Amino acid sequence: MPVYEYLCDACGPFTDLRPMAECDDPQLCPSCETSSPRVILTAPNFSCMPSSQRAAHATNEKSRNAPMTVGEYKAKHAPGCSCCSGIKKPARLQTRTKSGAKGFPTARPWMISH
Repeated sequence: MPVYEYLCDACGPFTDLRPMAECDDPQLCPSCETSSPRVILTAPNFSCMPSSQRAAHATNEKSRNAPMTVGEYKAKHAPGCSCCSGIKKPARLQTRTKSGAKGFPTARPWMISH
């Protein structure tokens, strides 16, 4: 559970450990028991973290927070694109001569089959 900061008008700032589902709810001041709103007084403390964790947080911040919209997907993929659908491309046209040699007339007609 994360620690949230609250500000009491009479007593000043205090912190409390609360579930994330209750992050926006006011909290009772531990001294005078008045309802106090949540405030953000300090930045998250990343300086005490290992460098690998800081790098992971930075990568997470750079990543997308929402999936692609249909318009973005259509702009990225042309009609009939099969790169993401799992549909296999049709096999290449293959010919065989009487001697049994393979030939691919549509691939590279200037190459000699072997």
